[in-house]
Amino acid sequence: MNVKVYDIKGKEKGSIELSEKVFGVEPNRSAIYYALKAELANERQGTNSTKGRSEVKGSGTKLYRQKGTGRARAGSRRSPIRVGGGVAFGPKPRSYTVRLPKKMKRLSIRSLLSLKLADKALKVIENFTVESGKTRDFVAIAKDLVDEGKRKNVLFLDTRRSENNMRAGKNIPWMKYHDADILCTKDLYYASQLIVTEQAVKYLNEKYEV
Repeated sequence: MNVKVYDIKGKEKGSIELSEKVFGVEPNRSAIYYALKAELANERQGTNSTKGRSEVKGSGTKLYRQKGTGRARAGSRRSPIRVGGGVAFGPKPRSYTVRLPKKMKRLSIRSLLSLKLADKALKVIENFTVESGKTRDFVAIAKDLVDEGKRKNVLFLDTRRSENNMRAGKNIPWMKYHDADILCTKDLYYASQLIVTEQAVKYLNEKYEV
């Protein structure tokens, strides 16, 4: 399929071919769900930790005699029911890592690219470089390309990113300038609009077509 290509001023420049196997597949929502769930789980550090009754400070001596006091029997001040005692069934450091099959991850990427195109939330632009490396110049370009009402979580996809573009694009709060080589499901899923350069389109066609 062919789609329009725009210059950095937002004017139509020509067209480019998108692979049907990448941008025209039937979206698999199950693959998107599991890929997104795996990526969010893998971001968790799993460093929460509490001390059990064997780890807190305190004597292990029996607090008072077993019978005759009229009170409930008690063995140690480190018991979880006492102030300063250990935590019962508290969290310990663990790994939340989820291993996702490569084919499922690739399917989720293709599904989201197809959804963005179908929803008219994908725009292809010419390759560009912000020569000044200044954020205000990148913002001026982005505002000409991004539809009004969608300037909240815009994803710019490029490949072989220039240092100037990276420097200029990193401080824009409503936009992320990303490398197509490290594309992930979460970034695509939450993007309000997807702006893709011509060279990034060619890269995505080659990488996800097979």
